[in-house]
Amino acid sequence: MGVDYYNILKVNRNASEDDLKKAYKRLAMIWHPDKNPAGKRPEAESKFKQISEAYDVLSDPTKRQIYDLYGEEALKSGQFPPPSSSRSAAPHHQQHPHHYHRSANNHNATSFRFNPRDADDIYAEIFGSEGGGRGYRDGFFRASNGAGGPEFGGTSSGPGPGLRKANAVENNLACSLEELYKGFKKKMKISRSISDSAGKVRTMEEILTIEIKPGWKKGTKITFPEKGNQEPGVIPADLIFVVDEKPHPLYKRDGNDLVVNQEITLLEALTGKMLDLTTLDGRNLMIPLTDIIKPGAEMVVPNEGMPISKEPGRKGNLRIKFDVKYPSRLTTEQKSDLKRVLGGVSL
Repeated sequence: MGVDYYNILKVNRNASEDDLKKAYKRLAMIWHPDKNPAGKRPEAESKFKQISEAYDVLSDPTKRQIYDLYGEEALKSGQFPPPSSSRSAAPHHQQHPHHYHRSANNHNATSFRFNPRDADDIYAEIFGSEGGGRGYRDGFFRASNGAGGPEFGGTSSGPGPGLRKANAVENNLACSLEELYKGFKKKMKISRSISDSAGKVRTMEEILTIEIKPGWKKGTKITFPEKGNQEPGVIPADLIFVVDEKPHPLYKRDGNDLVVNQEITLLEALTGKMLDLTTLDGRNLMIPLTDIIKPGAEMVVPNEGMPISKEPGRKGNLRIKFDVKYPSRLTTEQKSDLKRVLGGVSL
């Protein structure tokens, strides 16, 4: 026998969305790891994950439908008969339209993929939406089936002879150079329309966790499968976040290298100085200039560029481009001094 999600949440099989939410809140307040002493933490973490998984499955119409018809194992494996072969055997309250895509090469399988949600994200969504718990001001997107605008939109022109998938929806994810250097996690709240077992359309809010790896570049895509709107006869669109890079006031990225323009005086170019740069991770980088710097010269500092995402531990270079600032005028005495000092120097 598989897991009984209804029993975990202590609800009956006809539980409504409100029933599920109330049951989850009651149990989450008891079993959240942070609300239990250290000695009971392992048990609490296990219970909390079970509660979260049960709510994730039963609050999602598609997952719940598959679970009701075929059980936990089929839900997680994605291996279950097409709807037409088992509809007659299902209880009356479970006989509702199926929105799964049958594989062209296997008439006994579907393309459903079980994507469990993070337990902490579910907790934050339920309690954060009521003003408690952690706030998520990182971002908010609303799914739509229209084109353009800041919303997610899966474009579709109505189902054809078989189920088809709505076009993927892309949205820019603006990241600072510091974020791309260090890596970070960002919470995005999305709002999408889904159809329940009775065909009634409702709005569902969900928090997605986007993990940006150190060194990722502009144009990198993060895909959340089938998180667009759910419509009869159409497989929901994938939601895709595309990394975009915000301009930085000091550094410019060039592949894996960082480029910085540094203006120095003629005196500093001739006699040297100590450059003090603040790196993207907040370190003070002291770089001594000991050689004469010519206008347009470039200095390379190895391993102080951007992290190379595919080669952990390695970084690109920091390239310092110098602009030598000449004085606008010199006095007669200054010119004389320069002739005396530099007169015998061969360039």
